[in-house]
Amino acid sequence: MRRSLLVCVRRLTPVALLVFPLTAAAQQPSASAQPQVVTPAAPPAAAPQAPPKVPIFNRANQNLPKWLQVRGEFRERFEGFESLGFIEDRDDSYALTRFRFNIAATANKYLSFQANLQDARVADKTVGPTTAPFRGPFDVRALFADVGTAKAPVAARLGRQELAFGEQRLLGHLAWVNTGRTWDAARAILRHKAFQVDVFAASLVRSLPDEFDKSGNGNRLIGAYATTAKLIPKATVEPYVILRHDENLRSELGPFGSIDQTTVGTRTAGRLPAGLDYGVEMALQRGSLADDSISAWAGHYQLRESLPGKGAVKFTTEYNFATGDKNPTDGTRATFDQLYPTGHDKLGLADQVGWRNTHHIREGIEFSPWKATPISVNYHSWWLAEKTDGLYAASGARTAFVAGGAADSHVGQEIDFQVTRAVAPYLQLAAGYAHMFTGKFLKQATPGASYSAPYVMVTYVFLAEK
Repeated sequence: MRRSLLVCVRRLTPVALLVFPLTAAAQQPSASAQPQVVTPAAPPAAAPQAPPKVPIFNRANQNLPKWLQVRGEFRERFEGFESLGFIEDRDDSYALTRFRFNIAATANKYLSFQANLQDARVADKTVGPTTAPFRGPFDVRALFADVGTAKAPVAARLGRQELAFGEQRLLGHLAWVNTGRTWDAARAILRHKAFQVDVFAASLVRSLPDEFDKSGNGNRLIGAYATTAKLIPKATVEPYVILRHDENLRSELGPFGSIDQTTVGTRTAGRLPAGLDYGVEMALQRGSLADDSISAWAGHYQLRESLPGKGAVKFTTEYNFATGDKNPTDGTRATFDQLYPTGHDKLGLADQVGWRNTHHIREGIEFSPWKATPISVNYHSWWLAEKTDGLYAASGARTAFVAGGAADSHVGQEIDFQVTRAVAPYLQLAAGYAHMFTGKFLKQATPGASYSAPYVMVTYVFLAEK
């Protein structure tokens, strides 16, 4: 792990040398600032400081017509791992580079357009795949039209776009990975003074490294996601229903077929007395895949306390559950389908556990010893919900399994450290480290080596004031 961290730091140095001169220059006072004039009897006053200017790249929109605005983002992340697949000495470290360029054009108050171009690259990766989600050469990431105003009772977004709702535990843009996630979709937004409802029909865009990304291939998603703050005092309630259709999937009973699955759920987030806030989300799934029936559910329960005083200290306690399959040959699929989430750091920073067949507890603390520098430390522990099922990663893929059932359900424990630093509104640094200690299940299902994952990341936003 020492080698992985050293590689990350060495690779970050050239990026920092390129970025920080811009930041330092932006923080110098204006050359036109003049000393304040005072009477002889008054003590001398400090020269007034002109507001710092943002880099010249971020002032480009001032020279464009108001109907046309642009924005760019450059992100470099150096990350690595030790013991991939819980196999000793299966280590790697590599660089992930992502560039995004956004163009927004406003025809009038009722019609606007956006296009987002992306180029995602990976360098020096030698273990595992180097295609998506690590690599996605230059492509059209998003291209859509917005019809209606931000306060209109009915509005629409048509075209290639992100779908992200709630805490993104079921539907998210997956911004952490290099390629991200978008959909070719039609989305209607219905607004009332008491609620908002988003209704959508979409097909997942597949990242194709050697041709333009495309959707289709039998994949369809239809849903409605509502939000209201009128049902529970000091809380938001978000009921939803999501219908998933996909093709050519293997059933428990053998043949390949289509899945038609309905997910019904509700997320509630609110505030309690004594500096407490909470979040609860529960989802139920029914449907069929070929001749199999589907019966699964999952729950998320979180309580967080914010302490008064300096340091912005917050304590978090959390429990997550998702059903597994007790009998993989009975024709009933009971493993919860987490759909298309932004799964990063939902059940551990290392992303080795997803919201499927799991009991998960988390205890964490977050504090800011310096302004704009939150630091978080989290502890995780997991157990299989069903020992006859396996372990699923944050991607949803099954990564460990014991034929006939495991002797023990304890997957393992993890400790995470993360820190972010907003150097300027347009520049952010971040770093983290996760270490997973394998439990009895992983020692039986795999070689059982502990897994580690560090990262160092810099994000620079340009061609935008913020």
